[in-house]
Amino acid sequence: MKRIQQGFTLIELMIVIAIIGILAAIAIPQYQTYIAKTQVTRAMGEAGSLKTAIEGCVLAGKTALGNVASTDCDPQATGSSILTGGSQVTGYVLPAATGVPQVLPITIGATPTITATFGNAAAATLAGLFVVWTRDTTGTWICTSTVPGKYKPTGC
Repeated sequence: MKRIQQGFTLIELMIVIAIIGILAAIAIPQYQTYIAKTQVTRAMGEAGSLKTAIEGCVLAGKTALGNVASTDCDPQATGSSILTGGSQVTGYVLPAATGVPQVLPITIGATPTITATFGNAAAATLAGLFVVWTRDTTGTWICTSTVPGKYKPTGC
């Protein structure tokens, strides 16, 4: 008599489950590293987007952060869910659990810095670390960071 197969055997199911477990054990840490890398790149871009506004303030001689007087420098930062730091410009209220890059100082002869500090919804491995854009006296912006090398994007 012929025997008709009714489904998978227990050993076949156990092998499939073991293979899925091995793949998950490899994929989850790689995915978490990928998320952290993209968040560092995002923070670098968000802080870097303020360079143009700060450059304009430096060239115009605007040294005070704000948006009230015509001599105030408004860096035009927008809130980010992966950064900490309140708005330095009066009149702007950030949504809860958001932050903006911090700008210090904009004085004649000083080197302005834009600091993006990770927090809020950033990856746990990035919490408290930062990306800094610093302008030197020649007008060149340089990116530095406390982020581990495996997360750093090109150019920082």
